[in-house]
Amino acid sequence: MSFSFSPAQDFNPAFKKKVAYFSMEYAIHQSFKVYAGGLGFLAGSHMRSAWELQQNMLGIGILWKYGYYDQVRKSDQGMDVLFQEKVYGFLEKTDIRFSITISGHEVWVTAYYLAPSVFNTCPLFFLSTDLPENDYLARTICHRLYDANPETKIAAAILLGAGGARLLEILNWEPAKYHLNESHALPLAFFLYKKYKHIDTIKEKLVFTNHTPEEAGNQQTDISLLNKMGFFCELPVTEARAISKMKGEILDHTLTALRLAGKANAVSKLHHKTLCALWSQYEDICPLIAITNAQYYHFWADEELYAALKEGDDEKLWKKKLFHKRALFEEVADQNGEIYDERILTIVFAKRFTGYKRPGLLLHDMERFHQLVSNKKFPVQIIWAGKPYPMDYTAIGDFDKIAELCKQYTNCASLVGYELKLSKLLKRGADVWLNVPRLTHEASGTSGMAAAMNAALNVALPDGWFPEFANDKINSFIIPPCDPHLPDHQQDELDANSLYELLEKEVIPLYYEYPNRWMEMMKNAMRDIIPPFDSNRMATEYYEKLYNPE
Repeated sequence: MSFSFSPAQDFNPAFKKKVAYFSMEYAIHQSFKVYAGGLGFLAGSHMRSAWELQQNMLGIGILWKYGYYDQVRKSDQGMDVLFQEKVYGFLEKTDIRFSITISGHEVWVTAYYLAPSVFNTCPLFFLSTDLPENDYLARTICHRLYDANPETKIAAAILLGAGGARLLEILNWEPAKYHLNESHALPLAFFLYKKYKHIDTIKEKLVFTNHTPEEAGNQQTDISLLNKMGFFCELPVTEARAISKMKGEILDHTLTALRLAGKANAVSKLHHKTLCALWSQYEDICPLIAITNAQYYHFWADEELYAALKEGDDEKLWKKKLFHKRALFEEVADQNGEIYDERILTIVFAKRFTGYKRPGLLLHDMERFHQLVSNKKFPVQIIWAGKPYPMDYTAIGDFDKIAELCKQYTNCASLVGYELKLSKLLKRGADVWLNVPRLTHEASGTSGMAAAMNAALNVALPDGWFPEFANDKINSFIIPPCDPHLPDHQQDELDANSLYELLEKEVIPLYYEYPNRWMEMMKNAMRDIIPPFDSNRMATEYYEKLYNPE
């Protein structure tokens, strides 16, 4: 093997411990489409901060041939899904070749290297089975991120977990800590047990981050299927059952990770409370702590806005904000054929479309909504954007319903292609960043952090990260929450009413009648978001609290 890996920088002594970070997705740059949403945005920011802070970290992912999917439109403006092959000239092909066993068959794996110099990240390796040595079925393992086929999804977990561990052996780079960013690479734990033969050694080496309390994000799978596929890395299923204390015929991936890791973290203080309540009924759970998610300032923030803030030049700050609104409105015009006005308050809802995030909450009472968007004295412009899972037909239906509604109003728009580039445009161009999840369902959520870095005001329910930041009517607006134990339809009705009231009586009038006060809130948001929600803080905490707990 001619490819040799050696870190390209001297490491900060505080961060010298070797850490291997395993994640299914990384949102690093618009051109590199190996991410789906928030988990990838978080991982991308982490990798950038790790490099800036000179941390001894290496990331491992999968090179998805067709990415997640390209979000395009049907002829009627509804959403469509396109899987298109991606080619990346900035990745270095290595001559690394090794095999792993999946479903009783030898599958060949290669690795591509993303050097730190390309996007200013720590070193990253991306695994691929798209090789002529493999049959078509084996090659499809790395075709689509979060493939809907259960067996393909299991195979991808084996590729990332077991394949990533094998890669580290070949590179002769032995980590002190293996970090599972979600349970997707769980076969790593069984690989390590097979290698070290002792559960205490696994717990010493393995740490785990859980990002969601949602059922869809906490996989459960039939044990016999996992065993057939090779999920347990050639361990006898009786041994796998024993070390993970499985009962019954279903493996709970998150529960197993919490039992095999030495320490785990939630991604906000509120999420930590939710996880503790959720898992307290189970035995042998590892210690749980909270490390709140964050986003990388130097990627997301407009530093000219911060220069104006530092200089105390409100006029310069406001002109820059209007510049960003115009840039966003070019995209609105291109996709929707609507010409937006930079002087009008612009509300943005942009995130993954899924039930608990409630993209249609503004439409709950259509009479109230019509009054809101038809108000001549206090006009508003509204933009929706977001990518559902490609097989989530309910969420796609929600997107299509909103797209159809937007045809009726010249001040409402829906955008496709919600990836890093559009996300940055939206966060910089928004006046109001809307976040309305059902309470306790948003583990962290990070989109509002980057919005605040760009002088947008969060209007949100106090879920996830937001209670750690929000100072009501000082740096943001808190939507008064209802009882989260109520049935969903009652929560939707009460939260929608609170949202209408807040927008109609406080947020929108403030923008038009008290512009100086609005400016103060913008500046407060910019000040308060940095440094607590810059990923440099987060990456430092991972070393202090998860990798070096002593």
